Amino acid sequence: MDADVIVVGAGLAGLVAASELADAGRRVILVEQEPEASIGGQAFWSFGGLFLVDSPEQRRLRIKDSHALAWQDWEGTAAFDRPEDHWPRQWAKAYVDFAAGEKRSWLHGKGIRFFPVVGWAERGGYGAVGHGNSVPRFHIVWGTGPAIVAPFERRVREAVREGRLELRFRHQVDGLTLTGGAVDGVRGTVLEPSDVARGERSSRAGVGEFELRAQAVIVTSGGIGGNHDLIRKNWPARLGTPPEHMLSGVPAHVDGRMLGISEDAGANLINRDRMWHYVEGIENHSPVWPSHGIRILPGPSSMWFDARGKRLPVPLYPGFDTLGTLEHLRGTGYDHSWFVLTQKIIEREFALSGSEQNPDFTGKDLRLTFKRALPGAPGPVQAFLDRGADFVQATNLDELVSKMNALTGDELLSAADIRTEILARDREITNPYTKDMQITALRGARGYLGDKLVRVAPPHRLLDRKAGPLIAVRLHVISRKTLGGLQTDLSGRVLRADGEPLPGLYAAGEASGFGGGGVHGYRSLEGTFLGGCLFSGRQAGRAAAAAV
Repeated sequence: MDADVIVVGAGLAGLVAASELADAGRRVILVEQEPEASIGGQAFWSFGGLFLVDSPEQRRLRIKDSHALAWQDWEGTAAFDRPEDHWPRQWAKAYVDFAAGEKRSWLHGKGIRFFPVVGWAERGGYGAVGHGNSVPRFHIVWGTGPAIVAPFERRVREAVREGRLELRFRHQVDGLTLTGGAVDGVRGTVLEPSDVARGERSSRAGVGEFELRAQAVIVTSGGIGGNHDLIRKNWPARLGTPPEHMLSGVPAHVDGRMLGISEDAGANLINRDRMWHYVEGIENHSPVWPSHGIRILPGPSSMWFDARGKRLPVPLYPGFDTLGTLEHLRGTGYDHSWFVLTQKIIEREFALSGSEQNPDFTGKDLRLTFKRALPGAPGPVQAFLDRGADFVQATNLDELVSKMNALTGDELLSAADIRTEILARDREITNPYTKDMQITALRGARGYLGDKLVRVAPPHRLLDRKAGPLIAVRLHVISRKTLGGLQTDLSGRVLRADGEPLPGLYAAGEASGFGGGGVHGYRSLEGTFLGGCLFSGRQAGRAAAAAV
């Protein structure tokens, strides 16, 4: 045997699993097809949001959360309804236990700290037992994604120095080896060296072959977010037709290869039609990977119009229901939609997803962070206003709509129709009473101290010149997460189609649907993808260590 356990994929789940194995004294080989510069995978690029329940940060902001409320929200959001949802449901229960229990203290012990204001993502809007977070739960790690990766990467590198762990970059797994029906290793191609920067597309030219043996293999290779052909192949009919034009929220190497390889070895891949893609994507003015998009994390005040200028229905407001909005927009026949807002709104309510788009949080720079409270858009947002292909500005509505039509090269939008919607909304905003549920929602949001301080602009008329200029943002579908995956039990053991474990094979992270083959069911509450990698990587690493 070359090692006790082989881990395939050096993203967050793989690093967590490998660190747990090293802590248990096991010999580990961690193989990764990308260059060393990309260690940490997608987690490194993330904003660093984590789902926590009844945390000190929540309590300081007078947020009353509980395990029961969190589980109510998870069940209403996941909507588990398939026979194969048995294990995903078990994983969901275990994950909510983790989020309401030792998750924060475990991370705190590794040096991870949190920004004091808790975000309110996926607000729902359908009723108490429906989709969405009843309270704010999105805890931003101080240092964003890199700070989450750091303690696990550090432990892995310590294990390398101790002689317990080998890092083998540019090793692309092409197959799992089996003996007597049990997985006992991997085989593949050694790729030529590459000095591309983190996230850039690397060469697939081979310079050799390899085969490694171990008592167990843990697959932590990620999902399919960079493979648009596979996304379209698996696209569910319930979400309409897949978009012809789509941005990528993840690097090209997130291609789903290991899912098919594992399936060929006998693994059961379930819920492949469940996926998570955003509708607030904008083209990156400084792309790193092909079709590189950035997601806007919007506050609730912008008006949202489809490609023909029709306002989106209740409760499809910014930040309320990602997949409900995606489903609605896919029925319009167009691949884009629009935010219309003011300078006053963009200064307070626009955040951008990604560690590189938040240099203040990522760099743990308090002085730069405090500048968010000053007049003017944050620097990264201003860069998109100045250079972004999807942003237009104007001093009046006629000019704005003309620029919107020019941007798309058609005349789909009527200034008169959009003016009618905005004027009606503005009449409501000047009255303490309203039938416009978006206005009710944004006023309700400002009842939460965190939103009032840093996230939601004071209500105002969009056509108030003092709040201008007017801004329109063209929005695209941006690929992100695979919600289905390799079916696993609570130990992370991969199951066959008959429900029995495939001996020797484990999975964690996005490759396992973040646990069980789909811990989120149909929808996510947000802050649960990084957390799912942490929890499932820990579970699989500990279970494999105990088994070998």
